[in-house]
Amino acid sequence: MAGKKREIQLQAVINNQSLWDEMLQNKGLTVIDVYQAWCGPCKAMQTLFRKLKTELNEDEILHFVVAEANSIATLQPFRDNCEPIFLFSVYHEITFVDSDTEDAGEAFNENVDQLYSIAIIKPEAVITGKTIKIKEKPDFEDFVTLMTTGISYILVVSQDNKQEPPCEETVSNPENKEPKETSEDQHEMATPTVMRKKWDSLQEYLERQNISQFCDVEENTTNVNKFIDIFFPDFKSISKLEKTLALLRPDLFQEKKEDVFNIIQDEGFKILMQREIVLSEEEAKTLCKEYENEDYFGNLIENMTSGPSLALVLLRENGLQHWKELIGPSTVEEAKERLLESLCIQFATKSFPINQLYGSDSLEAAEMEIQYFFPPQNTLALIKPHATHEQREEIFSIIKEAGFDITQMKEILLTKEQADKIYFKITNKDFYKDVLEILSE
Repeated sequence: MAGKKREIQLQAVINNQSLWDEMLQNKGLTVIDVYQAWCGPCKAMQTLFRKLKTELNEDEILHFVVAEANSIATLQPFRDNCEPIFLFSVYHEITFVDSDTEDAGEAFNENVDQLYSIAIIKPEAVITGKTIKIKEKPDFEDFVTLMTTGISYILVVSQDNKQEPPCEETVSNPENKEPKETSEDQHEMATPTVMRKKWDSLQEYLERQNISQFCDVEENTTNVNKFIDIFFPDFKSISKLEKTLALLRPDLFQEKKEDVFNIIQDEGFKILMQREIVLSEEEAKTLCKEYENEDYFGNLIENMTSGPSLALVLLRENGLQHWKELIGPSTVEEAKERLLESLCIQFATKSFPINQLYGSDSLEAAEMEIQYFFPPQNTLALIKPHATHEQREEIFSIIKEAGFDITQMKEILLTKEQADKIYFKITNKDFYKDVLEILSE
């Protein structure tokens, strides 16, 4: 038991995207053992890691973790490898202004999904003032000389929606009305607009801090995409592929299922799984909890349990936020005020003033909801001996493309007893001897 305890302390276990994102904030050096679900971490290196940990005794700056490639979207490019893979994450916090300054880091702390900018920190030569001279009297050759005299840092800067709401000065209230309590859906839909305003002032922020001469910022979407392709050609292949749960309520499912499917396809989503389900009263109440204080709640629960709803697992880059923005607020009234183009308005019904489509509120909620509506099942597959190496690889590819995860894999020479258990339905057939002969190869 003592040895097992030391092993847990040595390497933290990362088995979902949320833990992965937290791990990247570890200060110092993090050594990551990326492993496949069917084979497990590389135990041969653990003795060396433990020795380094003991000798260096730097718990604050040296970390060891194991990360399962199959369950972390960022590690998708490393899946299906049979050899050990080790990655290294180095995190060093850089502060441009004193920590006592109130607005220190404001423009960097609040992020928005799918909003990227390219920042180029110029070579050390900018300290000599050459940058200012070039700006006063443009000379492209001098500029090229300057930019090639030393190392530049190319940064892809992005924002997400996981931060606290912005401060009051960034929120406009033209009618000077008392602020209303907003639902989670309202907050998530409103946040990107407010955040984008602050993000657009990044260049202004750099100038305010007197560091703009050291850094060029490109925020034009077209140019950013071009620069990302040039400097980070693999960037798009490791973008955030996210799963989210989508639900079509009974009325919409019965009447306009195909219309919704067409929109899902046009928006670049892949439907990984789908299932018709008649909700129980308890399930409906849990799913519709945000409406429980409304007068129509009882009728809503009756409607939600009257026929099948359609549950979908959708996959797309930044899929969760995109689906939430696509479907709009949770009620038709809110959507009419600010998102007339949302699916909430498009598929509104006279029966209930709520959104006929549902989406998970967070990645953690999506993971739990997907497991609830689509509980995992296991099955056994057997590849027979006469399949060639190329055919086996093709079979593996087909299995994965069909949405299966290989959780265990083993090569084995079947005995007659084992074969009898697998092929018990044909053991009395005349050709069964030929089957055994093939399996014994």
